[in-house]
Amino acid sequence: MSENGNSTINGTHLASCPSNPTAEKIGLTFAYCLIFILSSAGNTVIGVIVYKSKTMRKPINFFIVNMAMSDLLLPIFAIPIGIHRVYTDSWLIGGPLGQVLCKVEAFLPRTSCIVSIQSLVLIAVDRFGAVVYPLRSPLISSKMCQFFIFGTWIVPIVVLSPDLFVKRVVEYPEKLVCERRWNKVFGESLSVEYYFLSYTAIFILIPFLVIAILYLTIYLKLKSQKIPGEQSANAGQQRRQKERDVLKMAVAIMSGFAVCWLPVSIVRCIFIFTDTIWPNCGVPYHVYLVMLATANSAINPCICLIFSTNYRNGLKALFR
Repeated sequence: MSENGNSTINGTHLASCPSNPTAEKIGLTFAYCLIFILSSAGNTVIGVIVYKSKTMRKPINFFIVNMAMSDLLLPIFAIPIGIHRVYTDSWLIGGPLGQVLCKVEAFLPRTSCIVSIQSLVLIAVDRFGAVVYPLRSPLISSKMCQFFIFGTWIVPIVVLSPDLFVKRVVEYPEKLVCERRWNKVFGESLSVEYYFLSYTAIFILIPFLVIAILYLTIYLKLKSQKIPGEQSANAGQQRRQKERDVLKMAVAIMSGFAVCWLPVSIVRCIFIFTDTIWPNCGVPYHVYLVMLATANSAINPCICLIFSTNYRNGLKALFR
């Protein structure tokens, strides 16, 4: 494994990456700007809708808002750096500000990723309790939400804190490079391969397995559900339809997250374990994978508005 992880091999700096055609650069810039606008506006609107509507202040919506707030990190930090990398492979800026940006440019997007997937797990648990045990107290009450949401932020901050120590800006004769110098900070006390394998398994692969099992159980329950105590068959049918609609939205959010984040996570692990360089410039497979992950922050608000009547009504109420 290269000590720098994405910039050098055995102390030899990588040659400059080939430039993209002008049309491709313009297309990528346009796509990034569109993601920035949709993500910033969409996630802000989701938060405002839930804040202003008392009937929507439920655990599932709190967790969706938590995802929305974490998704705001991506347009603010990742997109400007992403656009910069489309045009040059040199780091943005030197000095103290450059060092800070180097440390947070990977830390914040990964924090957003973990916050989102933990929120997805909590959403699945909430739906599991509502559908499988409809007559019992909620598995996650509204009062408990604040503690779970707080935990979704504390966990990634702690787990990803090594990135804040190993990343630094190094000045080469031809350019500045934001490098990961793992061995110089941790030596042999913490293997970078073991760290990334554990991180990917615990916070991406295992949560997706848990979510899949919960939603499969929910689907089977809904398929054969007969709710006791309903006043009429019509009331029971309406309740089951409402649960199905909420389930569709939750599954759509999870599917969008998987499509956007799994490719870049898998490829990053392949690069680390095969000693392959993850380029620090705008070569196609790097830029497009990162842009795909970033696009998830713009997709989630759209899914909420498409699948949820409550969110659509809340959006209309904002303009009245």
